[in-house]
Amino acid sequence: MTDYVGPKELLQEAVQLAKKKSELSVPDMLIRGLLSGAFLGYATSLAVLVTSQGLPPIVGAILFPAGFVMLALLGLELVTGNFAVLPVGALAGMVRLGRLLRNWAWVYLGNLIGSLLYAGLFYLAITNWHTGDGGAVADLLKQAAQKKTLGYAALGGSGWALAFVKGILCNWMVTIGAVLALVSRSTAGKIAAMWLPIMTFFALGFDHSVVNMYVLPSGILLGAPISVARAIFWNLLPVTLGNVVAGTLFTGVALYATYAAKPALTVSSAQLPVETPAPTEQAAAFAGAGRMHSM
Repeated sequence: MTDYVGPKELLQEAVQLAKKKSELSVPDMLIRGLLSGAFLGYATSLAVLVTSQGLPPIVGAILFPAGFVMLALLGLELVTGNFAVLPVGALAGMVRLGRLLRNWAWVYLGNLIGSLLYAGLFYLAITNWHTGDGGAVADLLKQAAQKKTLGYAALGGSGWALAFVKGILCNWMVTIGAVLALVSRSTAGKIAAMWLPIMTFFALGFDHSVVNMYVLPSGILLGAPISVARAIFWNLLPVTLGNVVAGTLFTGVALYATYAAKPALTVSSAQLPVETPAPTEQAAAFAGAGRMHSM
């Protein structure tokens, strides 16, 4: 049996996955969402750590997908991936709109709780239980948090729109990663397929709402001059909306439109053209005789 899963079969599996996700209980969505938020926090702090050690940022981007791979292989819930998977199920008629929105809301909350939990624990770890300043890692997290909020705020409406666009560009790749988790039957194949788009978005510096659920609170805990209201308005709100647009339209709807099974065209007998039979030689002869008789 081949390891590769073609796009049409992949889409069918995505529909079934969407149905399963829409039927999860609230505790399952919260727990699985919490774990996903924490795992992405781990991956982000790993990328920040290697950068603080003087390595090029691309090294952090290469390492970051480890968090995404862990949560995907464990079948956890990441809202940004669900922004593409659930709409595919809805388009196929397998997921009702209410169930779709229910999943998005509870998983988003679970991702937030997990991100906050990890941010708090990581803060205690790098500051030696609030007795130090966190060193170079803390400085980079504060800089990132300020760039993602105060940097956008300084541009006014253009900054809000910029955060929205960077949210679109980010989740276009993230949702491709979520879909590519279905492209292989083997674990190694899944890992390789997921790694590429996730590395791409992180290396380009685009905005992922769940990653920012870790970065922004970490920056605030470490002393960045950012209020919670600013973090929400100038980052989480536009970035989340951008993530939704990319996942739903650019991945979910786009893939469904081109790879969903098309209904076969059927033509009824009433629609078939009626051919008039050509006149026979005998009929032609009678017609000629009639013309001669009339002369």
